[in-house]
Amino acid sequence: MREYFRLFNVIELQSTFYRLHSPKVLRRYREHSSREFEFVVKAWQAITHPISSPTWRRSGKIPKLGDPSGFGHLRPTPENQKAWNLILQTCEALRSRFVLVQTPPSFVCNETNRTNMSLFFSSIDRKGLIIGWEPRGDWNLHPEEVKKVCCELSLVHVVDPFRRLPATTYSSDPEASESTTYFRLHGIGGRETNYGYRYTEEDLVRLASIAVNYAAYGSVYVMFNNVNMGSDALRFKQMLNLTSPSPC
Repeated sequence: MREYFRLFNVIELQSTFYRLHSPKVLRRYREHSSREFEFVVKAWQAITHPISSPTWRRSGKIPKLGDPSGFGHLRPTPENQKAWNLILQTCEALRSRFVLVQTPPSFVCNETNRTNMSLFFSSIDRKGLIIGWEPRGDWNLHPEEVKKVCCELSLVHVVDPFRRLPATTYSSDPEASESTTYFRLHGIGGRETNYGYRYTEEDLVRLASIAVNYAAYGSVYVMFNNVNMGSDALRFKQMLNLTSPSPC
């Protein structure tokens, strides 16, 4: 952990997607890092994935926050509201400024889901957080719908830049002068993911060019989500330090 904190200035906690951490664990993360180090929280699956989703098997247990059928798909249910409040507690303990919300392919692009998503995000307390949305499934076939949702709800469109560019970048304040861009890299090839892929030097040069372009307008997060994420991220960071001021 200390070595990671020495080499990098941000981490995306994926473990928070599967289960909530105890305050003791969160305090340990925060105490071992520098004040400037940033934790991005991947939102707990309770608000995005129904109990029928296979991802729940990894979490070990179903939370007791009400009717289990009320979880998931960003519906404005009491269960999702309670789950969001627990996500907020995690973000507050880690002093996070960005929370990543990833919806499953079963959360399809239709009027019901758009309405529920709007009601949910319009009703929650954001506590000043920037919220990024990474849609999976057929939303990626409807970029105009994604753009419309992100603009209306002040969401950052989270993408893999080797597959598509953001429909829009946004912060928690739609009138903010700076944009926020968030890239998640899942490997090149395959359909939407190829986690075993190792990025080449040519890939990283291309990635740097994309990131620098967006950095002219605000903050850019570049998060590797592949098997070789540690070494690929370090190579990318070293490339940026050698070629230009780091945009990330």
